[in-house]
Amino acid sequence: MPGQKLLLSTNLSNPLSSIKKLAGQTLWYGASSIFGRFLNYLLTPLLVTIFASGEYGKISTLFTIAAFLNIIYTYGLETSYFRFAALQPEPKVYNTCSSSIIITTALLTGLLFLFIKDIAVFLEIPGHPEYISWVILIVALDTLSVMPFAKLRYEGRPRKFAAIKILNILINVGLVILFLVVCKNAHEKNSGNFLADLYNPKIGLGYVILANLAASGITLLLLSKELFQFRFRLNPVFWKQLMSYSWPLIIVGFGGMVNETIDRIMLLKLYPGTTEEAFSQSGIYSANYKLAVIIVLFIQAFRMGAEPFFFKQSSSENAQRTYARVMKFFVIACCFCFLGVTLFLDIWKYFMGTAHKEYYTGLKVVPLLMTAKIFLGIYYNLSIWYKIKERNLTGAWITLGGAAITIAFNWIFIPILGYMACAIATVLCYGFMMVLSYTIGQKHYPVPYAWKKILAYIAICLLLFGLHQAFLLLEMNPWINRGVGVFFVGIFGLLVLNVERKEFAKMPFIGKFIRTT
Repeated sequence: MPGQKLLLSTNLSNPLSSIKKLAGQTLWYGASSIFGRFLNYLLTPLLVTIFASGEYGKISTLFTIAAFLNIIYTYGLETSYFRFAALQPEPKVYNTCSSSIIITTALLTGLLFLFIKDIAVFLEIPGHPEYISWVILIVALDTLSVMPFAKLRYEGRPRKFAAIKILNILINVGLVILFLVVCKNAHEKNSGNFLADLYNPKIGLGYVILANLAASGITLLLLSKELFQFRFRLNPVFWKQLMSYSWPLIIVGFGGMVNETIDRIMLLKLYPGTTEEAFSQSGIYSANYKLAVIIVLFIQAFRMGAEPFFFKQSSSENAQRTYARVMKFFVIACCFCFLGVTLFLDIWKYFMGTAHKEYYTGLKVVPLLMTAKIFLGIYYNLSIWYKIKERNLTGAWITLGGAAITIAFNWIFIPILGYMACAIATVLCYGFMMVLSYTIGQKHYPVPYAWKKILAYIAICLLLFGLHQAFLLLEMNPWINRGVGVFFVGIFGLLVLNVERKEFAKMPFIGKFIRTT
């Protein structure tokens, strides 16, 4: 409608209005992921209490493999859907993407089932090939849910999107607690009721996987309306168009997943100790990796709102200004997340439980991992240039360069530094990708990023962390240390408010409480 087009044009011409819109998208689509991931994150204390670090390392390894498979199964079609749905009739794009994914999911699942025993041997869990089967089924079900979820986002139906995402995690967490706490306790007490009969000690950590499998199956059922809205259509010409855009995104996704997960696999293979010691190292590293969850969740929320937002903004005359402002506020938010975790690690560590205190030895990697995540978030903002300019292959090469750094550094230093090498490699990888993407991107699509402010905020954030670490050497009362942490967060907040006062004053709601004079 003409009125709608005029409104859209007006919004696009106002960078602050556009940022408000992005914030709203992040709230709706991201809050569900944040809530869901946080509930799942709360399982960490339970799992590390029940399982020793070696067993927890096996869980981490299995879901690492699942993350790799997700990239292969979806092959960039979700991003392609958003891109082409704005250029072609949406039903045509949805039908083609859904048909393609259903076919490839069936083929890949059948192929993987032929090599389950070999995969189990490679992962050094030959006694439980059923774990591999369940993980493959989880990936298949989650893949079939990708396009229905994308359709909900495209059609602006956040309530259903959020409800299903949250329900998925509630079912997952609820079933883990049911089997590993309620049923396990009933079994150990020989209560003889049906709850005791539901628990089989031979399955062990497999209950974590089964809970995930059940949640994925129920999620797909709840999306059945969207799933069956598609008509099987696979136009070869249009499919080739989709694939020409999406295939470099396969490399981007795969390279990104390598950067995120290959370190734990390499740790298992390269650590100079026994297999159980290697699993223990992997478990410690994985548990502490989750303490970076605040930034991880924020980045995930941001990406879900930002991907369709950036594509829509690209046609605006103020697109570059908007991207620059988004970047600045994104970094500010990340800095607060960094300080909120690293200055209070003595509290956050209890999320790993108290039964196996060997996990605490890995706390030193958390500041490194959170710094790496800030770099990664900046890279996500910077990467919009190659998606808009349809130079996805360049993005693939950047990601592969980062993966090469990750693999090379871990290969050399894991035998020397253990899991510490994994954390350092992560910082180097994302730092490299960030710098390279900016350097190339400014030549093809210049954006006036406020780099002086951005780098200053990051530097001040790291300085406050360093000062707090020095203060800890005085071995004061823990509550005094925490008070100092709150004071440092407050200092950073006042600094940001003073520098960005004029920007905050123009924003809805916040601006009512800020004076510029």
